[in-house]
Amino acid sequence: MTMNNVLSNIRWKEQSTECESILGNAGEAVITPLKGGLEAEVYKVTLPDKELVFKIWNRDSRPDISLQYKVLEQMYRQGRAVSQPYAWGLDPGDNQVLLTSFDGVPLTEANTSVLTAIAENLLDIHKLPTDSLSSINVPAYDFADYFFPEWGDQPEIRELALGLADKAGITSHHLIHGDYHAGNILEAAGAYTIIDWTNVQLGDPRYDIAWSILIIRVYAGEQYAEVYRSAFLAKSSYTEAELELFEALACLRWLQLYRTTGIPVFQDTLSVMQTILQRNSYLPEGLL
Repeated sequence: MTMNNVLSNIRWKEQSTECESILGNAGEAVITPLKGGLEAEVYKVTLPDKELVFKIWNRDSRPDISLQYKVLEQMYRQGRAVSQPYAWGLDPGDNQVLLTSFDGVPLTEANTSVLTAIAENLLDIHKLPTDSLSSINVPAYDFADYFFPEWGDQPEIRELALGLADKAGITSHHLIHGDYHAGNILEAAGAYTIIDWTNVQLGDPRYDIAWSILIIRVYAGEQYAEVYRSAFLAKSSYTEAELELFEALACLRWLQLYRTTGIPVFQDTLSVMQTILQRNSYLPEGLL
């Protein structure tokens, strides 16, 4: 498949100056499918001197790709560990598309060095000056409505989350990823790039951190999670108590997904999760 087959009918809405020359060399490119997620089809675009990723949101999900493009543009410009955005537009079916740099393969191995690096990358995102986003309408959602929506029909979880969020003093003054985990991190030559900005918003960085710690704890194990958690404590001003409180909120979010839209569950996942719930002093018994 050539690039022309895929891109010839795209109506580009915004593109970088560099993108014009890239599209001019479309005839030399080859496209191969990559493993996509639940939301989109993903392709690798290979040019003689450059590799790109072309993503088409042609399924049920309809995130704001214009927003993603603009936020990526600002983050990349300020040296954050994100893909370089080249263009976004619409295909003939009005599906949104995004063209970015190719930044390697999903993260599969971890050690202290890797875990520290990806923790630092997330902290760097949170430190992005929000005045640099003033021309972009980055949403700031109500925390409970976004992560514990009433349509989820889990009133017990929502009530617990509302109480903990009130205790935590949830803020919405920093850019957050919203779903930071190994599946949204690419690795190439020792560099780690954060992808999939569907949930980007102004929110509380402590929740962003806690969710990522929980996912490592549940799916990679206690040892990795403690190394990763320690990196955040060492490189930020957050306290153990703060993280435990936000980890309780992350646990409730995991349970919300488990009971509703679904989340990966393997042979020992539920027993691991049960242990995590029991150890958190902010959570009552009997949630799982």
